[in-house]
Amino acid sequence: MTDLPELHRIGRIGKAHGVKGEVTLIIDDDTFLQSDSEYIMLRVDGLIVPFFIDDCRLRSNTTALLTLDGVDTQERARELTGCEVFLPRIDADDEPPTRHAAVGYTMEDADGNVIGRVTAVDDTTANTLFEVDDGRLLIPAAEEYVVDVDTERRRIVVDLPEGLTEINEK
Repeated sequence: MTDLPELHRIGRIGKAHGVKGEVTLIIDDDTFLQSDSEYIMLRVDGLIVPFFIDDCRLRSNTTALLTLDGVDTQERARELTGCEVFLPRIDADDEPPTRHAAVGYTMEDADGNVIGRVTAVDDTTANTLFEVDDGRLLIPAAEEYVVDVDTERRRIVVDLPEGLTEINEK
């Protein structure tokens, strides 16, 4: 069994598509779009299980249709509905870093003061935002504010305009 720190969550399985076992992948992290991994890992009944990808058709940046090895009936595909989907972190880390990969990182200011933990990334608008501490703070993910990204220590250092953390606290 694989420990979760070794995995990178990329989404979840939606509903079955058709009668031949195809499933809908709801993509939460753009790492999948950049990956050429031949397999994914699903959390099935609490266990992490690998599935080889036989075919993948992107429908949009947030959904894909997958044919998985060993899943060849609508009934079997329905059994996977709702399962979390992961890539092995080594595969995810081989790809260029994405903003979504920052979830779980600690955010610090340039003086080393902890601002909080990145809990989500909001890219639904033109200006992508890091949601810190479950949305308590919204920090622009703009390159001019990000000073350093330390993937080993899972830390982002930012140099923000004075007062930004105070004015946007919810």
